[in-house]
Order: sequence, then C-alpha cells, then structure tokens
Amino acid sequence: MNKELYEQGQKVRREVLGDQYVDDAAQNTNDFNRPFQELIAEYVWGTLWSRPGLDRRTRALINIGILTALGRTEELKFYLRAAPNVGMSEEDV
Repeated sequence: MNKELYEQGQKVRREVLGDQYVDDAAQNTNDFNRPFQELIAEYVWGTLWSRPGLDRRTRALINIGILTALGRTEELKFYLRAAPNVGMSEEDV
C-alpha cells in the first residue's frame, strides 16, 4: 500500500462523503474487509479522485449517471448526499 496515496485518499473521501461516512466505514472495518477499504482509499480516492483533469463536481456527476444507469441505488445515495460537498445544486442532479 502506498501510504501517501492512502492518506490523500482518506482526505478526499472525507471532503466528498463527509466525516460521518468515513468514520462509520472505519468503525466497520475488520480483518476481512480491511484490504478492500485500503484499496478504495488508495486507488479510488487517492489516485482517481485526486488526479488533475476533472473537478469533483464533474466526477460526482459522472458517477451519478453511471450508478443510475446500472441501477446501483445504494451507492447512488452516497453521491446524492455528497452533492453539496462537491458544489452540485439540485438542478445539477
């Protein structure tokens, strides 16, 4: 695991999804799901969401579109709750 990317990922994850969500995920982390939680923090949030090119609003809108098309309502809820954190308005959604 790249510790720097992991820490950056946790920072971005908190900024987008909120402290409560990240704290709950950490509290529910166990030996079985720890590698998955680390993978999410490092690669999804530390690499993908941190790289230049797209702002967070655009990244979130893309995720909302993909999750809607796939019918992934549980994951979609996270991004809808995070919408104000990334500068999305109700009209955007």
